[in-house]
Amino acid sequence: MAKKSAVEKNKRRQRMAKRFAAKRAELKAVAKDRSLQPEERFQAFLKLAELPRNASKTRVRNRCEVTGRPRGFYRRLKMSRIALRDLASTGQIPGMVKSSW
Repeated sequence: MAKKSAVEKNKRRQRMAKRFAAKRAELKAVAKDRSLQPEERFQAFLKLAELPRNASKTRVRNRCEVTGRPRGFYRRLKMSRIALRDLASTGQIPGMVKSSW
């Protein structure tokens, strides 16, 4: 199991990223729009920099839903390789059989 504080911090980042997603997208669109005046674009960059760092989606770490492990993560299953193997070995994932040779 991962540290509870790390898992909670990541959940906080997810909530914050979701809350600021629309505002960030709007500011980024203004900042990238070449048809606007440079001053307007610069103001958009400054406002974007004033937003909290954890409001960025790239700060969110993919973690296993079962154990909280940050590495060996399968996006499709939202689970780490170790948790996947444990569940497959006990027969809790339909259609998945542990291979052995």
